[in-house]
Amino acid sequence: MSDDIDLDFTGLKAMFINGTLKRSPEPSHTQGLVDASAGIMAKHGVEVEMIRFVDHDIATGVYPDMTEHGWESDEWPEIYPRVLDADILVVAGPIWLGDNSSQTKKVIERLYALSGMLNDKGQYLFYGRVAGCLITGNEDGIKHCAQNVLYSLQHIGYTIPPNADAGWIGEAGPGPSYLDPGSGGPENDFTNRNTTFMTWNLLHLARMLKQAGGVPGYGNQRSEWNAGARFDFANPEYR
Repeated sequence: MSDDIDLDFTGLKAMFINGTLKRSPEPSHTQGLVDASAGIMAKHGVEVEMIRFVDHDIATGVYPDMTEHGWESDEWPEIYPRVLDADILVVAGPIWLGDNSSQTKKVIERLYALSGMLNDKGQYLFYGRVAGCLITGNEDGIKHCAQNVLYSLQHIGYTIPPNADAGWIGEAGPGPSYLDPGSGGPENDFTNRNTTFMTWNLLHLARMLKQAGGVPGYGNQRSEWNAGARFDFANPEYR
């Protein structure tokens, strides 16, 4: 069925940011699901990088460099150029109290810190890139966490493909997590299907956007709007 589709995605880069609360080398259940998606990408030529946010000295705040706003140190300015270099971003994280972890939220906040910057076309900086998310836990909340992450990523300019989220949760209440022996997580067909679909949709859409030179630069250029262009928006004063 794939004979007429080019499955070599060499030239694409993917960044997986893990919002686990566990510092390396402590095992991360979220990392287990990240590895499943990243493995498919790497198999088809994608250059993959993974970051655990909690491993880094990343300040809290919504500016690109928080050392300019009172913090003594901030590794985000060293990390975000690598995020911008990636065609694909996957934000992954665990569920705590039915919501995204504090580290996942910090990922979103620090990405948002760049939302005022523009690309060469005058569009918001993240235009032309695709994004998805992976969620793990042993309590309910996959869809709630995913909708928060995916809304946030599209709001700052990422393009979200169909079925751009996947996750695994165990039985309601305390119980085994994704990588725990006997959890059934790595064997779960629903999770495996959704993870696979998300991964391939990210690959297909990332390549389409890259080949097209990103999102066309008309009607969405912040720089042009600031300069007075209105892209056919009818000013009520002249109706």
